[in-house]
Amino acid sequence: MIFRQLFDTVSSTYTYLLADEATREAVLIDTVFERHARDAALVRELGLTLVATLDTHCHADHVTGAWLMRRVFGSRIGLAAAYAAQNVDLPLAHGDLVRFGAEALEVRATPGHTDGCLSFVSADHRRVFTGDALLVRGAGRTDFQGGDAHRLYRSIREQLFSLPDACVVYPGHDYDGRTSSTIGEERAFNPRIGGGAREEDFVGYMDNLGLPHPKQIAIAVPANLRAGRPEEELAPSAPTWGPLVTTYAGFSEIDPEWVASHRDDVHLLDVRTAAEFAHGELGHIAGAHLIPLDELRQRVAEVPSDKPVVVICQTGKRSAMGTLILGRAGITRSANLAGGMVRWHQLGLPTAAGTV
Repeated sequence: MIFRQLFDTVSSTYTYLLADEATREAVLIDTVFERHARDAALVRELGLTLVATLDTHCHADHVTGAWLMRRVFGSRIGLAAAYAAQNVDLPLAHGDLVRFGAEALEVRATPGHTDGCLSFVSADHRRVFTGDALLVRGAGRTDFQGGDAHRLYRSIREQLFSLPDACVVYPGHDYDGRTSSTIGEERAFNPRIGGGAREEDFVGYMDNLGLPHPKQIAIAVPANLRAGRPEEELAPSAPTWGPLVTTYAGFSEIDPEWVASHRDDVHLLDVRTAAEFAHGELGHIAGAHLIPLDELRQRVAEVPSDKPVVVICQTGKRSAMGTLILGRAGITRSANLAGGMVRWHQLGLPTAAGTV
């Protein structure tokens, strides 16, 4: 199985990508609205077909990215049927299976943090995605959204602690940099419910946490009951000047063939050395403006801002850094030429040669 654990620093939320290696079918668990571009880029770069986005519960501290993923990839949205939420394609209940290729996730109802919490267990029982029900050395608060410490105690003991000791626990959040645990560890060492804690011990602990309500609760809960769909239609999220693609590394790239047919609409900035530009085997694009990368910070004022800037180098590595330098200087309409002059040459697009 292909597996990635992703993190949102604002809400301390973990997002999980799982995919079947053979079919490339994938699911995302607990996506974050503001991290859509990053997660979508990873799906594209790994060549995956996203079949579903699953939320472990109706989050109170961030808005899910499920609707955005469906808009881009056509993926189905899965959430507990107990919420009766809008825009949900897979109203999930205890015992359901979510299949992706030859892989599957078993749905286990683990209410208590909220009344609709779910955990997702891999078919081989080697991984469990617990959302906020069971955390690393903790458990989700039970003081809002139908939370109930008694129910959470039973959910953890019956549905999660019944899994093998070696089953890896992947939580929905962690605020101290802990990425995972195991069922055996949590059964032994969890200070709220481990070590043979009785129900009254757990309930007494949870009822006296004294935590403030999440800052985003008034926004997040209603939005998540719409599966993350905004109340008003979103303006186009991508720049309108060209078909930019955001990479998983966070760079904006643009296709060479589009650039070749829109050369008058953009400013071409080549950041190779003068020798590469004038005498290199790849040549250069006619009309391109040469500023070597190691001079760009000092000469950025020479780059016009009336047109979007396409930054060029040999393979697209130095030019990616060039877009960062431009962005820090306030030139935000810029993109890296995908694959650089090597890709331009492979496509048979026109080049020029000569002195600077």
